[in-house]
Amino acid sequence: MRQKILSAWQNKEGTQRELAARFKVSLSFISEFFRQYRETGKIEPKPKGGDRRSLIKGKEEELLKKIVIEHNDIYLREIQAAIKEQTEIEVSISSLSRTLKRLDLRRKKKL
Repeated sequence: MRQKILSAWQNKEGTQRELAARFKVSLSFISEFFRQYRETGKIEPKPKGGDRRSLIKGKEEELLKKIVIEHNDIYLREIQAAIKEQTEIEVSISSLSRTLKRLDLRRKKKL
């Protein structure tokens, strides 16, 4: 289908909006497709994202364990700041939460 869209565009068979309607795709798909073609000369779809491995491994895991054991009432954002300060690695709150769960590290708030 990408080849057909490209051929129609090169043969000036319509505007981007008309081609989007004709091929039943969104205008943003057409715009992005043509931009990609102009920049790279390729019509293949870009690779899918995903499967980003955690930045917290090895020595960072040990640091995380140490922080949580020493301060078991610490907030995730405080753990995030401590890791960034000590390792210069920026880790998202959700990544920290998943890692704590995977390592079976629980934090307890003092009442």
